Amino acid sequence: MSKKNAELKANNKATIKRVLKYIKKYWFFVILSFVCATLSVIGTLVAPIITGEAIDELVYGKGTVNFYDVRWYMTWFVVALVVVAVTQWIMNILNNHITYSVVKDIRIETFNHLEELPLAYVDSHQHGDIVSRIVSDIDQFADGLLMGFTQLFTGVVTIVGTLGFMLYIDVPIALVVVVLTPISLFVASFIAKRTYNLFRSQSESRGELTSLVDEMIGQQKIVQAFSYEDDALARFEKINNTLEKDSMSATFYSSLTNPCTRFVNSLVYTAVGIIGAFAGITGRLTVGQLTCFLSYANQYTKPFNEISNVITELQNAIACAGRVFELLDEPAQKAEPKDAVVMGEAKGEINIEHMDFSYVPERELIKDLNLNVKPGMRVAIVGPTGCGKSTLINLLMRFYDVCEGSIKVDGTDVRNITRDSLRDNYGMVLQETWLKSGTIKENIAYGKPDATDEEIIAAAKKAHSHSFIKRLPQGYDTVIAEDGGNLSQGQKQLLCITRVMLLLPPMLILDEATSSIDTLTEIRIQKAFNEMMKGRTSFIVAHRLSTIKEADIILVMKDGNIIEQGSHKELLKQKGFYFNLYNAQFAH
Repeated sequence: MSKKNAELKANNKATIKRVLKYIKKYWFFVILSFVCATLSVIGTLVAPIITGEAIDELVYGKGTVNFYDVRWYMTWFVVALVVVAVTQWIMNILNNHITYSVVKDIRIETFNHLEELPLAYVDSHQHGDIVSRIVSDIDQFADGLLMGFTQLFTGVVTIVGTLGFMLYIDVPIALVVVVLTPISLFVASFIAKRTYNLFRSQSESRGELTSLVDEMIGQQKIVQAFSYEDDALARFEKINNTLEKDSMSATFYSSLTNPCTRFVNSLVYTAVGIIGAFAGITGRLTVGQLTCFLSYANQYTKPFNEISNVITELQNAIACAGRVFELLDEPAQKAEPKDAVVMGEAKGEINIEHMDFSYVPERELIKDLNLNVKPGMRVAIVGPTGCGKSTLINLLMRFYDVCEGSIKVDGTDVRNITRDSLRDNYGMVLQETWLKSGTIKENIAYGKPDATDEEIIAAAKKAHSHSFIKRLPQGYDTVIAEDGGNLSQGQKQLLCITRVMLLLPPMLILDEATSSIDTLTEIRIQKAFNEMMKGRTSFIVAHRLSTIKEADIILVMKDGNIIEQGSHKELLKQKGFYFNLYNAQFAH
């Protein structure tokens, strides 16, 4: 066995063990399902005996047929069928309960774990692929698990039961069936081993396609603005063709199972028919017993078809479950220290000491950064793209942790402060807006759900969003689409500013907060910001240098280092990097 196959086999076993742990929680329903499967099989196995006895009564009756006995057999035959129908109905209900309860548990655990994953994981993986694991892969897993519960129990019990009855009726013929059966098992096993990789490739291609569709829908305006439609279509066709190829191959090989095993089973049935006919001629078997034996031979081989199909579906389910468990096995963000401080309202003093940070070890981004921010200071951060401005914001909010050195708030290292209490002390408005599907009012009060209508309206007036909100069809009760799709970019940004106006936290982060707002509104917003920033420590990331003239200190960053710092006037006097940036923007 190759190393790759050995690893694959080990991964399969590990995945199955984990699935069984989830099923273990519902052991009572599993036992009930097994009992129902057993009763259903018993009813199915009793029916041929009753039929055989009735046939013998008809064939071997002396002169006349005893119709009373025939009616008695038929009555019990109907009872057996009713038992089979009722127990199978109950078993299906139980199997559905087990399957979808397990799926619900896995999906909840996966989503909760996604909430605990570090931002680095989300940033480095395609969002569509993550969505595909949580939605599509778990659905595929549910289908395989449901088929397994529905057919595996009854199949195993049927095989054992029919074999027992056949041995009771005639041992030599039963042994013929047993000898030929392994051929069916070998065929099913041979095909199943070759389908797992195909189903896994299918799941990966599906995830890649979901990711592309998610990306194209989310960035549709950009796609159309840059006439990227043909390129997007070409990418889609390439991935879709790969998915088609993987799906066709997986379906083709998995579909071989049923006809191949049916062919073997037909050979078994034929052998039983021929040998049983000779046994009937010699008088070793009655006609009724032969009829019963043929029925059992058919019932005995049928579960092998079903189990073969189950194995194929389970290969797909295991492949999908493996992808889900890969997500669950991703290490969560570093746990809070047991003695982590729950910060109340911060004063706003921030000290950065000898801080190093890089997203990947091979490439340094911020090196030996030092900064001392007093409470209430307005700190502007400027510099070329990729210099580390937004990274510094991520570190202040603890979306990432520093590699070396420290960031302290009010004298406490942020790594010793709970993330929730730290972030509660920040108000953040980014260039990229985020709104959820819901009413305008719900979006504004996202960080303060218990806010009154008066508080929401007052915040909207300060943020200069009240006027456009009142012009909407239902005002503050207007429902907006996901990410505010039916609002302009400027209106969406005004709502995000209003959200912060409502909270008024002790520290503010404004990352290009007015980038999508017209000049007249920006002037008004700047006045509102100036009022809001009084007494609050504020970090302002800006490309338009006209918006940061009033900052107490301006940090000029380049290649992860602060190369200049001072007030607007001081930096202009230095005639350095900031001087050149400023003149480049306002040169005539």
